[in-house]
Amino acid sequence: MDGKSKMQAEKHLTGTLVLSVFTAVLGFFQYGYSLGVINAPQKVIEAHYGRMLGAVPMVRHATNTSGDDAAIIVTIPSTEAWGSSQGTLPPSAGFEDPPVSPHILTMYWSLSVSMFAVGGMISSFTVGWIGDRLGRVKAMLVVNVLSIAGNLLMGLAKLGPSHILIIAGRAITGLYCGLSSGLVPMYVSEVSPTALRGALGTLHQLAIVTGILISQVLGLDFLLGNDELWPLLLGLSGVAALLQFFLLLLCPESPRYLYIKLGKVEEAKKSLKRLRGNCDPMKEIAEMEKEKQEAASEKRVSIGQLFSSSKYRQAVIVALMVQISQQFSGINAIFYYSTNIFERAGVGQPVYATIGVGVVNTVFTVISVFLVEKAGRRSLFLAGLMGMLISAVAMTVGLALLSQFAWMSYVSMIAIFLFVIFFEVGPGPIPWFIVAELFSQGPRPAAIAVAGFCNWACNFIVGMCFQYIADLCGPYVFVVFAVLLLVFFLFAYLKVPETKGKSFEEIAAVFRRKKLPAKSMTELEDLRGGEEA
Repeated sequence: MDGKSKMQAEKHLTGTLVLSVFTAVLGFFQYGYSLGVINAPQKVIEAHYGRMLGAVPMVRHATNTSGDDAAIIVTIPSTEAWGSSQGTLPPSAGFEDPPVSPHILTMYWSLSVSMFAVGGMISSFTVGWIGDRLGRVKAMLVVNVLSIAGNLLMGLAKLGPSHILIIAGRAITGLYCGLSSGLVPMYVSEVSPTALRGALGTLHQLAIVTGILISQVLGLDFLLGNDELWPLLLGLSGVAALLQFFLLLLCPESPRYLYIKLGKVEEAKKSLKRLRGNCDPMKEIAEMEKEKQEAASEKRVSIGQLFSSSKYRQAVIVALMVQISQQFSGINAIFYYSTNIFERAGVGQPVYATIGVGVVNTVFTVISVFLVEKAGRRSLFLAGLMGMLISAVAMTVGLALLSQFAWMSYVSMIAIFLFVIFFEVGPGPIPWFIVAELFSQGPRPAAIAVAGFCNWACNFIVGMCFQYIADLCGPYVFVVFAVLLLVFFLFAYLKVPETKGKSFEEIAAVFRRKKLPAKSMTELEDLRGGEEA
């Protein structure tokens, strides 16, 4: 950013703009919190599920307590003998291991993790509709009700069937996050001045990793990750939802929505003046008019047309594959089950190691903002995938040889940190950049909806299946992800184009495997440069 652009950016950075962007990205903070909060208290919640699903009290009667023939005779009374299954047992009563199958417990835990993604998967298709129908601010206000309701269910989990309330709460919170993950970038990009759009647009990723980190810290057993306070831990992001709800009442509506969608010129000017201060709004109004005319000239493409038309087919395949590679890379396995993985690796304090992952994740998210602007999308994406592949292999070796060499626990731990670092370098942020850049105004809304659904669906599959795969494969669980990462790397190397600084026409030409004439290329570059200015 040159000196003139920097001065313009500082001039446009008003208090109202800061408040509006901060308020909006609280939605992504909740997403990150919900993603990370389920990790640390896993054992505490699983133990509670076990008690809820059928742990029975035992009355011990000691007989023949002398000599080698000492024995314990255990009598298990009926439930009528000791009242409700929710009753408090006398201190003298013992507990037998829950008679419920471990597979049932695993299923309920996997559902508790993955139903969050089911909610997001369902609601991701409705982002465009609700955003256009209600407006950006009103839509964010309305969907906050889902977050508050979902967090309330989880916060009150101990007062009823905990596993049902948590699964339902996670699903409803997922509905909120699926909508918020589309509404927030939409609003932030529309209220941001051109000089600040890139910087402000990256704050949602920072909000996500901050939410993950805070959930991990609060999940420590001496804070909220214990048997008494874990419901409060799960439901605490409802506080952020309430804060966002009241702050949204102070935020102006998107001027682009008011002008382009509703045609309310005067209201759009008022919104711009609130966001920009004393700047003349007519220049941005003129830009909006041009954007409105361009949108009207390009026919909107439906999801069905996106898949049926050969014109978009290759771009759609690339868009879906980069989303699949982001989720099936194994990163959510780290986020969801990192404490468990560190424990298997022999780390003495696995929860603190998990918090370390959150810190590294946050730091390298900030670094990746500058890397993405400096380097090409394709090169960073490939470097990230290869680094994750090597880290997955190292993690597998460390876990497999842990019983023979105690120092292998450090190999596994370092591999996890490197895995997260390489994810944030490329496969984390770049898929969303590329999807937006692969499509022009007409097919873009449908493409983003399909890509969002694919991302949430893959998130669900990983959350639902990882625990089973981990139980089946043991220390070799990340071999599965290593193989997938190799496939994703080869696909990206062969199929994913470089999109930085290229027009939609140039990217389409790459997919058609032919070049545009030199004169047209120059004209398109000039046009692209004018759009980015």
